[in-house]
Amino acid sequence: MTVRDALNSALDEEMSADPKVFLMGEEVGEYQGAYKISKGLLDKYGPERVLDTPITEAGFTGIGVGAAYHGLKPVIEFMTFNFSMQAIDHIINSAAKSNYMSAGQISVPIVFRGPNGAAAGVGAQHSHCYASWYASCPGLKVLSPYSSEDARGLLKAAIRDPDPVVFLENELLYGETFPVSAEVLDSSFCVPIGKAKIEREGKDVTITAFSKMVGYALKAAEILAKEGISAEVINLRSIRPLDRDTINASVRKTNRLVTVEEGFPQHGVGAEICASVVEESFGYLDAPVERIAGADVPMPYAANLERLAVPQVEDIVRAAKRACYRSVPMAAAA
Repeated sequence: MTVRDALNSALDEEMSADPKVFLMGEEVGEYQGAYKISKGLLDKYGPERVLDTPITEAGFTGIGVGAAYHGLKPVIEFMTFNFSMQAIDHIINSAAKSNYMSAGQISVPIVFRGPNGAAAGVGAQHSHCYASWYASCPGLKVLSPYSSEDARGLLKAAIRDPDPVVFLENELLYGETFPVSAEVLDSSFCVPIGKAKIEREGKDVTITAFSKMVGYALKAAEILAKEGISAEVINLRSIRPLDRDTINASVRKTNRLVTVEEGFPQHGVGAEICASVVEESFGYLDAPVERIAGADVPMPYAANLERLAVPQVEDIVRAAKRACYRSVPMAAAA
């Protein structure tokens, strides 16, 4: 099943199960979605539940939050999360804070979803990763799926959740195909929010990643295995709440940590993971923590520079070797 089909089926089943769920955004209806995630939904549910909007993120996001105040369950699609900047006041001040400010009287069951982070050749204004931005805000839940199982199970959980959820997809993953079990295809299937998944068990070094970087981490683990390094790969799935227990338990087993993300390094998701491990498992570390992140520059447009600005599999391999004291010193390599 492709990630695209996993998201589409999750939307379809949740809309079928609950008439309060509706989808709103640019080109979600007549055009079947900019990335065809909403294919077939307009024909099935009609224009009252699949709403095409003008290019006005601040407008339709505000309408969605207002609808959630009144008990509906909107799913707001951004053509890219870069455009959520137009609507961030509604996401943060109207959606995230209302439950607390109303002493629990107002719940805001809304999902903000769309592609996040770098695609290919779309420049700095369309390549930003917002995981750490939204994950820093109390009141929001922030999810970032990797596989079809993640996409289907987490989107269902997000739609059913009584609180606002930021759902960060990846454009380059939409066409990727992953095996899924019969359990995943069951309409009641759901992935718990706040629980990471160990994609590959290992004993020498822990690698944490989310979204597209999980695939890179798994490829790096295969390369490392050929060189006698057993890497444990953790798919975070949930950025807020963060599964600190699973991360720390893994580090206490492997004694080493490499964090991977495609966002900027400063104040990133990896930085938060590093802080958690230093606070809770410092005595177990046998090497400095390694952070792999995007370059600390706006995303270049040129393809050769874009590749240098985004983490690659070889970057993860090198970091894991450094953590395991297996890298060749520069002087010896010369």
